Amino acid sequence: MKKIILTSLIVVIALGSLNAQDRWSREKAQEWYNQHDWLTGANFNPSTAINQLEMWQKDTFDPETIDRELGYAAEIGFNTMRVYLHSLAYKADKEGFKSRMEEYLKIANSHNIKTMFVFFDDVWDANPEIGKQPEPKPGTHNSGWVQDPGYPESVEMADSEELEAYVKDILNTFGDDDRVVLWDLYNEPGNNDKGNESMALLKNVFKWAREVNPSQPLSVGLWKWDLKDLNTYQALNSDIITYHSYDEPQAHNRIIELLKTHGRPMICTEYMARTRNNTFNNTLPMLKEENIGAINWGLVNGKSNTIYAWNTPIESGEEPVEWFHDIFRKDGTPYRQDEVDLIKKLNSENP
Repeated sequence: MKKIILTSLIVVIALGSLNAQDRWSREKAQEWYNQHDWLTGANFNPSTAINQLEMWQKDTFDPETIDRELGYAAEIGFNTMRVYLHSLAYKADKEGFKSRMEEYLKIANSHNIKTMFVFFDDVWDANPEIGKQPEPKPGTHNSGWVQDPGYPESVEMADSEELEAYVKDILNTFGDDDRVVLWDLYNEPGNNDKGNESMALLKNVFKWAREVNPSQPLSVGLWKWDLKDLNTYQALNSDIITYHSYDEPQAHNRIIELLKTHGRPMICTEYMARTRNNTFNNTLPMLKEENIGAINWGLVNGKSNTIYAWNTPIESGEEPVEWFHDIFRKDGTPYRQDEVDLIKKLNSENP
């Protein structure tokens, strides 16, 4: 593991001085970062939505739950949510989709929460379908989460006018909106064994976004250290270095030290898996000390079933002894009071 991380990151770092077209300078990136309080929060999907489509489709969009659950986040000092969009929800109802994004942003803003939106995603079900979404499989982590645009669509539609129009429309609509803090263009490209098959869409989404030139920074998070080609492209084209780490603190710290060499602000956009020794108690203080943004996976236990660990279902659906992700029960009760006390304490301190 150590060798894989080191070898892959050396490739990325060795090319780090090259200038990607239209990429923000290090100085501009740092100036942007300095304008914000420490970015801290969660990946957010309301507890009533099994996936991105159920969150954004007209029939299941749930502003009441969104408002209530973002209130839980605000109470512990969170100021940022990472939220996935979906191109099929946009395709089905373009103006309605943007209207619902606007409604979500109004709700988040009322809680003093900014949002980083995610466009594409290579994780979980490769066959998203518009319309009624499936019910959760008992005890199964993210049993209904869907890729965007799916597979083989992520390859076949990599240069499609349809996806280009989607990305550009959203960015033209919200690209100067100060309620949006960052655009995360593609979640975990290369996942589900796609590898370099995701490169064409990765390159194009950066190209499309740069052509719009939103006021917010662009990024695609590093997540798997042996995807050398993808990692290099992501790192050299991101204004802010974002990454995922569900590792224990020692391994996570090695990643931080290597990524620091880019000389850019950093945000960890996914972390916190309790049964992997990646917890609030051992990771959040480290991120705060390094002034690295901290966005954990999961806010409220719900239909996504992310209290259950990856690939280890509990078929009875009974609550696991130790939650994998998430912070609150649906009624706002914390899973662990010591965790929310720590989060509140760190969020109340100056960076």
